[in-house]
Amino acid sequence: MKLFLLTFFLFLLTLTTASAQAGAQGGTAIVSPEVAKDGRVTFRLLAPKASLVTVSGDFGGDAKMKKGEDGVWSVTVGPLEPEEYVYYYLLDSVRMLDPNNAKVKTGYVTSTTTNLLHVSTKEPAFYDVQDVPHGEIHTLLYKSKSNGVTRELTVYVPPGYDENPGKRYPVLYLLHGFANDHNSWHRYGRANDILDNLLAKKAIDPFLVVMPLGYGGAHIDGDGTGIAPEGAGRLGGDADLYQRDLLEDIVPMIEKKYRTIADRKHRAIVGFSMGGGQAGRYGLGNLNIFSYIGIMSAGLGGGTNTEPLKTLAADPKKANEQISLLWIACGRQDFAFNGAKTLSDSLKQINIKHSFVETEGEHHWRVWRRYLRDLSPLLFK
Repeated sequence: MKLFLLTFFLFLLTLTTASAQAGAQGGTAIVSPEVAKDGRVTFRLLAPKASLVTVSGDFGGDAKMKKGEDGVWSVTVGPLEPEEYVYYYLLDSVRMLDPNNAKVKTGYVTSTTTNLLHVSTKEPAFYDVQDVPHGEIHTLLYKSKSNGVTRELTVYVPPGYDENPGKRYPVLYLLHGFANDHNSWHRYGRANDILDNLLAKKAIDPFLVVMPLGYGGAHIDGDGTGIAPEGAGRLGGDADLYQRDLLEDIVPMIEKKYRTIADRKHRAIVGFSMGGGQAGRYGLGNLNIFSYIGIMSAGLGGGTNTEPLKTLAADPKKANEQISLLWIACGRQDFAFNGAKTLSDSLKQINIKHSFVETEGEHHWRVWRRYLRDLSPLLFK
């Protein structure tokens, strides 16, 4: 409830400020952000009484804005590569959304509430909606017996599912990072659009994708309180409860509700950041359930003497026979890179087969969208 009220307040503040923005220049609405053909982006904000305004985003840090005589602050950044970015304003150290931009990213905690910025090209990107057959996003509300609360998840159902009642499908369990939720992978990761486009190119065979809420013990109407940040105390809630929810409630429910191929060879678990660590621990710790494991922008902490690596090291031959794919990827500029590299080095020490993919990029969706695109064709082979 607290999260809802704070998010509602932010939107209310944005709407109120937007009314003032509309009349800033003789009744002409302020355009922000304005994307030029060369990829340069201009941000504008009416704040005549402010003393300092900056725009902060994942396109390169903070940019100080300059105040005009009409009280409108502005700055131009870039050129930016064609992609989708996030940003927000700091007005005299107070964080706020751009009241001139209705495109907003939300999540499970307010720190992820930002504006979205799309820099496009003439040709559609691999994550754009294209003129291809489309799958569906289902929302499932369920009582988690293991967690004792009502929770929610989303499911991507590939195109053709209803038209082929005799066909069964593999399942990818796709986990999100801290501050995100069960809607983030399809809203901001564009998972459904990426998979629709890959299917149209025949780069992959169809599979279901289950996107759970990644905080153990959290009710669907939770407000984010008590959810520790990554690396602090509880890792995004109660990790043991989340694992129980996944294994005891979600997997059986999905196999009952959908036409799945219900064996380990046709189950994958993949995630980024917090979800990458969860995918690694839950996947490698339950090789009787999962055989495909993808870890994006994360490590597992510790070395070869920590679980689940300690168990794998006891019988690497058996582990390698069970693992169909163990895929780790991280950007070199990502703060998680050292942890991911340490994990890869530890796996080498105990002779566990895996792939470690180093790319450019930091800790953001532009990297994870590409990882999903590159990893998907490797699944269920």
